[in-house]
Amino acid sequence: MTNEFKDGSAGDADYGVIGTGYSNYRQPDPRIAELIQQALGEVRTVVNVGAGAGSYEAGPFEFTAVEPSQVMRDQRPGHLAPAIDAKAEQLPFEDGSFDAALATFTVHQWSDVKAGLRELRRVARGPVVILTCDPALVRDFWLYQYAPDVLEHEARRYPAISTISDALGGAVAVERVPIPADCTDGFNEAYFARPERLLDPGARQACSAWSFVEPELQEQYLKKFRRELSSGAWDERHGALRHQESYNGSLVLIRAIP
Repeated sequence: MTNEFKDGSAGDADYGVIGTGYSNYRQPDPRIAELIQQALGEVRTVVNVGAGAGSYEAGPFEFTAVEPSQVMRDQRPGHLAPAIDAKAEQLPFEDGSFDAALATFTVHQWSDVKAGLRELRRVARGPVVILTCDPALVRDFWLYQYAPDVLEHEARRYPAISTISDALGGAVAVERVPIPADCTDGFNEAYFARPERLLDPGARQACSAWSFVEPELQEQYLKKFRRELSSGAWDERHGALRHQESYNGSLVLIRAIP
């Protein structure tokens, strides 16, 4: 079922509520940005669908951004062009309007992911690049031991890699993306080596999966999490992660060429 929120948010999360302050925690990470630029390749015009506050609109490209949430559009920095108010499932462009299409951390928000992906393929003459998470790997993250319902929601919402590949068609390549220990894009796994950051309500709010868990249950999870951080139990199990430069989690980059 498609939800319609006051600020225009698509899919199942209300960014009119959870999107406030999003850009304070979800800054594009330069190392992930470099991989995205390499995947886009030698193109000029790129449509960025589900563009949010403008993350990853960088490099030698001419971007056209599409974002249905007013709250997210309002957080776009001044040096970026305003985003078009539209949804992935109904892009207001002619066939083959762009050299490439990009979608980062957004396909799990779409009400009809297959329709949205077909639209990206329709408007892009060349590569379609998707930054997303593999739902088969989401539960492998240590947070599952402390907040299982958060990652259960996460895993259910992310479309399977095969679903994305089949919808885009053509030659599809899937690459796991190493997550830097100091990653500036604050999704859950970005804090693999900095667990204390997830005690910040703003950091959790910037990860939409938390919004599907009732506050009372969240508090139960956080109580246990705080206790194990304070006692050293978290470090006994996972402390080696604090010294890793990167983490291979569920983050993947998908590139489809027609």
